[in-house]
Amino acid sequence: MASAFQSTPNARKSQLPLEVWAGVECTVNRVGDEYFDQLERNGHATRLDDLDLFAELGIQAIRYPVLWERIAPNGLENADWSWADERLERLRELGIRPIVGLVHHGSGPRDTSLIDPEFPEKLAAFACAVAEHYPWVTYYTPINEPLTTARFSGMYGHWYPHGRDNLTFARALLGQCRAIALSMQAIREVNPDAQLVQTEDLGKIYSTPQLSYQAEFENERRWMSFDLLCGRINSTHSMWDYLLQCGVSEAELEVFLQNPCPPDIIGINHYLTSDRFLDEHLENYPAWTHGGNGRDNYADVEAVRVCAEGLAGPYTLLKETWERYQLPLAVTEVHLSCTREEQLRWLHEVWNAAQELREQGADVRAVTVWALLGSYDWNSLLTRCVGYYESGAFDLRSRSVSSGESLRPRKTAIAKMAQDLAAGHKPNHPILETPGWWHRQERLGYPAVSCGHSMRELVSKLPPRPLAILGATGTLGRAFARLCEVRGISYRLLTRQDMDIANSASIDKVLAELQPWAVVNAAGYVRVDDAEREPHICLKVNAEGPAILAAACAQNHVALLTFSSDLVFDGAVSNPYVETDNVAPLNVYGCSKVLAEKLVLQAYPASLVIRTSAFFGPWDEYNFVTIALRQLAAGNTFVAAEDAIVSPTYVPDLVHTSLDLLIDGENGLWHLANKGAVAWADLARLAAKKAGVSVNSLISVPSQELGFIAPRPVYSVLGSSRGELMPHLDSAISRYLEERT
Repeated sequence: MASAFQSTPNARKSQLPLEVWAGVECTVNRVGDEYFDQLERNGHATRLDDLDLFAELGIQAIRYPVLWERIAPNGLENADWSWADERLERLRELGIRPIVGLVHHGSGPRDTSLIDPEFPEKLAAFACAVAEHYPWVTYYTPINEPLTTARFSGMYGHWYPHGRDNLTFARALLGQCRAIALSMQAIREVNPDAQLVQTEDLGKIYSTPQLSYQAEFENERRWMSFDLLCGRINSTHSMWDYLLQCGVSEAELEVFLQNPCPPDIIGINHYLTSDRFLDEHLENYPAWTHGGNGRDNYADVEAVRVCAEGLAGPYTLLKETWERYQLPLAVTEVHLSCTREEQLRWLHEVWNAAQELREQGADVRAVTVWALLGSYDWNSLLTRCVGYYESGAFDLRSRSVSSGESLRPRKTAIAKMAQDLAAGHKPNHPILETPGWWHRQERLGYPAVSCGHSMRELVSKLPPRPLAILGATGTLGRAFARLCEVRGISYRLLTRQDMDIANSASIDKVLAELQPWAVVNAAGYVRVDDAEREPHICLKVNAEGPAILAAACAQNHVALLTFSSDLVFDGAVSNPYVETDNVAPLNVYGCSKVLAEKLVLQAYPASLVIRTSAFFGPWDEYNFVTIALRQLAAGNTFVAAEDAIVSPTYVPDLVHTSLDLLIDGENGLWHLANKGAVAWADLARLAAKKAGVSVNSLISVPSQELGFIAPRPVYSVLGSSRGELMPHLDSAISRYLEERT
């Protein structure tokens, strides 16, 4: 297969565009005697057709695992190649170049470790076997991020062998770098054209003047894996004496000078938390950030949270790398654990930085959309298995409640941006017009300190197009406005006087003036019992108005998000309702929502219609949970239904998830409620228990004794056949109480 990598730098830059690569988070790390395997957790271990989804993105290459721990955990003689055989062949058929990884934050099978003197030779033997099995594969990353892995395994004690000293760190680093060199030597004996794509996380360190010596040291240490492989660490190098002081011999360092193995492509992995700030003023920072070097005590915090100028950014980091090595570059991981618009902004910023550097003459080959399927528990650096999931280009939270089986991974807006970039199209999502949180003032979590560098301004020249939010006086509309403020999404909160959705002329006028990219209809008639007395008003507000709004949005090509209810169901089942279940409302309000769904989706099939249930939230005083806690805390009688089962919905979770779906371009019916089914009385008990409030004055009664005018279903729990995107109810109540206090 012909490869763009083989062109000379100047010819390549003039003829070929910046490529889009991708990667699957595939870490197999060891903590104690337990292995944490991302491929098992994200399901890619058993889903071959993921590769066809990846191919739809238009990517040219993929960082792909053929991991030592997975293929040959019990020795090469017992290796099982079947998984890799099937997948590498499929990638070949799809025309995607694999960049094969052999160890990804791991330490090999149980009979070795990063500080095993024979680790390099053992990995090289595996690498040779891989090359013999797949002689057509040209690109390799034998070990991902060796310096980072050495720090986490040998200096900080997070991963096996859990070292916490300089010698273990140095042994782990040199062992991995030697393993890379020997592996490439073994691979090239099979395939002389094999290329080394060497990755590393290159954060930068900033500090106060007092700690500048420590920052300078760490900023030199961050290059050590590349410098070792390039044969640069000699007796005049700043890290030579440090490594000798760690306990490494001169002979061990001489091996790298005599047998350099420079990368064919330097792969830069960079995360917003990779840049750090060191400050001796401990009183400004929480105790968990405190540490030291034996000479000074200092806090080590995320630079983005303290540097007055903001971060130097990906452009500066890539430029530093190019100027230092003059070797071809690629950004080999772009991922952000955040809301969808921030993920898009980060990928867009990194892409633009790579393009800018190319235009200035640097040989930058590609930008890699990392963690295609998302990742698990990186918030604890993979030291715990608690199920914390970050979505990526695809969202895996698509699990049917009825069958329990995983569905096809769902494309997010990240996938759509990757497709645009791969096709040579400029991304134009309106949320890109606002800088990411790392450029906004709310990023600061500590007193601002100058970090001594200039900030690259990324502010759009034009005001961003807003999100129009209807429902300025309601709980949901105000919550959307509050969280759009937090997320950096420009918005206009509109009253019924600002826009009358029952009047097409009023809608057209506002859409023409505001030019919104989307409309959120968070307004409506919500008085369920009153609707029985005034059905005409309820139907006009809840059904006719949204239908007129949908038609106007369709005509103006503006996205629409509107809300429906669990009261479209009659409660005749005992399993959670999914989107495809038949509706059968028991009251006028439910009928109005059924009609609204039908009319909106007829007028504008691209609309996003979200059914939800039983609101509670921290910012209004009139929801069930807030009233229950207030009454119970005061010792007042509180009466709640003991037989009506619902799926309560925490308003901030609902808003965040709805915004993500809107940005993803989703449409049709979706069910969004927190995971969990509970009777109203039991919801009051659960909230009270968590709040430490007595339930002695709680009275549980059958629903029929509460005097409701409108009949209600005794069971209206919402599940989903499209995706279970909301957190569990237990977590929601805990966060509700934290926000309230």
